[in-house]
Amino acid sequence: MSSDLVAAEDVLLFVNAAVTATGQREFRATAEEQRLSLAFLHEYVRVNYRPLYAAALALDVNDHNAALIVEALLRTPAEADPLEGRLIAARLAAMPPQRVYRVFRALRAAGVNNRRTRAIVRDWLAGRPDLAHDAVKYRSGLKAAARHAHLPLPGGPDGEHDGETGDFLFAPGRRARYAQPVLEAFRRARHEQGALYELPFTVAEGFAARHGIPREVFLERMAPRMTRLERLRSRPAATGTDLSAMPLTRLALYVLSLPFGERRERRAELTGALRAAARRVAGPHAGGWGRVAAVLDDSWSSSGSAVKRRRPLAVALGCHFLLEALAAPGAYTAHWTSGARDPLLVRPFGATPLGMRIVDALEDAPERLLIVSDGWDNAPPGLAGEVLRVWRSRLDPERRTSAVHVNPVYDAEVFDVRRLAPGVPTAGIRDAEDLPALVEIARFAEGREGLAELRAYLDRRVELFLGGSAGARDGSAAGPGVGPGEGGGR
Repeated sequence: MSSDLVAAEDVLLFVNAAVTATGQREFRATAEEQRLSLAFLHEYVRVNYRPLYAAALALDVNDHNAALIVEALLRTPAEADPLEGRLIAARLAAMPPQRVYRVFRALRAAGVNNRRTRAIVRDWLAGRPDLAHDAVKYRSGLKAAARHAHLPLPGGPDGEHDGETGDFLFAPGRRARYAQPVLEAFRRARHEQGALYELPFTVAEGFAARHGIPREVFLERMAPRMTRLERLRSRPAATGTDLSAMPLTRLALYVLSLPFGERRERRAELTGALRAAARRVAGPHAGGWGRVAAVLDDSWSSSGSAVKRRRPLAVALGCHFLLEALAAPGAYTAHWTSGARDPLLVRPFGATPLGMRIVDALEDAPERLLIVSDGWDNAPPGLAGEVLRVWRSRLDPERRTSAVHVNPVYDAEVFDVRRLAPGVPTAGIRDAEDLPALVEIARFAEGREGLAELRAYLDRRVELFLGGSAGARDGSAAGPGVGPGEGGGR
């Protein structure tokens, strides 16, 4: 195998891990095993393929791995190229603020305080819409970031009320009252119950508990200030929540959390919401995938773990409705490993007879075969790989049917997601929404395209991510053997 193909495989292996792994316990692996495996992969790819490692920030990697990439790049400034800073800034802008503050705390704990890091922190804080709101909701994170980067904090969102936010964080006894409403509400909420309803929900919860306010009373009065997700988490049975506006995978997780009886009673509402969310994800590609057959894993292992409860099954359910939207009208068939016919009532159950379900799916003569599974084919073991091998080599060597396996579970032992057969590309997946992009990148896993094609693909993704102005890379620093030097300015 050529060095270019090896490099492409290395980068794709890392992308699979960065999409699926979160360092948390999985069905068959502990959290520590996950973290150790991820740490090795990040170090290996950063040292040997740094420009491609940074370019992964433009892909659909999960926030956990995006944070690890940002931290690793900022720890090693001597090896940086000019594009890294823009990629880091763009990715931080797209991440939830609590995760960004966590990255800044990790950099502070590691003693990383070089000029580039201070500029990244300064620019990100300058882009926040309301630092007073952050001072209340993410108090410790903002305080640590400002102190570490030696940044003075402005006043309100328009620059007025100079020094109020800084005083709130670092000298709370200096002012008797604040001009900014959220800071003043926080001050008053300590002794005035009515003030807590002017605060963000997560902050107000603590004050409500301190004042002994009944939960139902608090939720009723707090409802106007709650986000859609907060309303769903706190009052899942409440009416008035627009489920169709939720992200597809999150909606699938919510549906699977409901008792079977409630799923049946709300069948029209839940099915309509799932289909609306799927159509929104499919966008202009809706109906453009032709005949599609899916093999969907609802075996016992799809129950996930205590910290990722039913996550693999939720990804499969989300993919089911998304593939239904992507397929031509009436040209989609689903084959659940349990034999289930009603997607709304699926549950983690039984073994994983992937081989038998793949045979069933291929009988439909689809243009596309999608397999959504953790890859633990065990009824009987190895049948899925053999079916795919014989089908690809003898029955469909012309590749009339494209086949892709997407796997929502990272296997720490092999530093990758578990694969079914060499002739069928496998991509890691965390959210069903990422399916179209992952099917596109999975073609590189077939080994017919090498590092040059992968670089070109990543360059296009980087340009889109940065608004079309990134330009191309020359890749001169991407070859194997780049040292892990820490650089100066830590």
